[in-house]
Amino acid sequence: MPDDVTRPTVIVLGAGMSGLLAAAALADHADVTLIERDALPAGPEPRRRLPQARHAHLVWTGGVTALDTLLPGLVEELVARGARLAHIMGDMVSRAPNEIWFRRFTSTPHRNLVCSRDLLDAVTRERVLADPRITLRQNTTAVGIGGDAARVTGIHVRVRDAEEHRPADLVIDATGRGSRASTWLRGLGLPAVPEREVDAGVAYATRVYRAPADDFPLVNVQANPAVPPGQGGIILPVENGRWIVTLSGTRGGEPTGDPDAFTDFALGLGDPVIGELIRDAEPLTEVVTTRSTANRRRYFEKLRHWPDGFTVIGDAVAGYNPVYGHGITVAAQSAVAVREHAATTGLTRPGSARRLQKAVTRPVAAAWDLAIGQDIFYPGASDQPPTRVERALAAFVDRAVATGARNPRALAALLDVMSLSRPATRLFSTDMLLPMLFGPGRAFLDSAPLSDEERKSAF
Repeated sequence: MPDDVTRPTVIVLGAGMSGLLAAAALADHADVTLIERDALPAGPEPRRRLPQARHAHLVWTGGVTALDTLLPGLVEELVARGARLAHIMGDMVSRAPNEIWFRRFTSTPHRNLVCSRDLLDAVTRERVLADPRITLRQNTTAVGIGGDAARVTGIHVRVRDAEEHRPADLVIDATGRGSRASTWLRGLGLPAVPEREVDAGVAYATRVYRAPADDFPLVNVQANPAVPPGQGGIILPVENGRWIVTLSGTRGGEPTGDPDAFTDFALGLGDPVIGELIRDAEPLTEVVTTRSTANRRRYFEKLRHWPDGFTVIGDAVAGYNPVYGHGITVAAQSAVAVREHAATTGLTRPGSARRLQKAVTRPVAAAWDLAIGQDIFYPGASDQPPTRVERALAAFVDRAVATGARNPRALAALLDVMSLSRPATRLFSTDMLLPMLFGPGRAFLDSAPLSDEERKSAF
């Protein structure tokens, strides 16, 4: 940009993952201010008002690619500080929702980033805030947007007991599930934003253990919507020799915060392997629980009129049941869309914000369909029962999972979609359809595919 051209000013609300990545995406194109209502921790420590950070997290391949696109070298730095690029399925022992164990194929290219959420946030925060073009304002609360239905001109904030208006060419709301964007837009005279919620009533309980074995695979027992209540769990080996163990259950089968009940719940899953692995492991923490897990989507892109100067991203657009692990991946892919939009379209042209809102929403659709395609089948999940199309797609995905469990080419196609690397149409490729139609020939596994060495090291 020539020296005589004034850079646009952008205010990003929220310094969580979505906000940090959006700020990084815009730093080449604008002067960015991050507005954060809390004081951020100095290192890999828990954040206030982020209870989900205590549970198991991972970043799928599509998110790993997006992170390295936005912040080259970030993934390498995370690995140097204890994170792991786990081969899916080589470094994972996984039981599908239809109660089929996946074989541990190593021929697929997918690597998931695995670490604690505290480490992921801290390293990302350090990288983003080291950029002199990005300014952080902590202990500052957004209380409203300025402007009218045609254009947002800035943000009203509260600092201590004083309120002030901060002008901006673009305001990006990355405040998460609790976003007030819909209310703010109605206050400008715009209609209500269409919403949909699918709530399987999932509760999560997590406890951290000392890992009894080094370099152990992820162990995942997924819940089965066809047999409610759906109960599942995951062992996530993370940095500093720890296992994050997260258990989940839907209405009528929720885990509790009682430490004496934790192992018994794990032993009572569809397969007892997680309970067997933690039975003699040393707990390092008490049990923490979370219940705010509904899939909730706000269709901002469907509004006929959209004000210039305003965009909503991340969980403020769509939040997912955390069991699917797609939130951070979608946030990173949406931030890539922000960067591409800024480079090709610009940030201040009339109609630019409307096009940007549609662009950041595109990565949402695949994750949303994958999440509700399972959760909508739980009793009470939605006041709209599954449609015939949703039932047909769910049946097809079940067949795709069964095929992928026994065939490496079909598994690669399945993981391309699950990792948000390729669109859902990949499931209709010959890699999937041929083995689905003619059969992979290999029998299903009848137990968790842990090696003798792995079992010996952990039991």
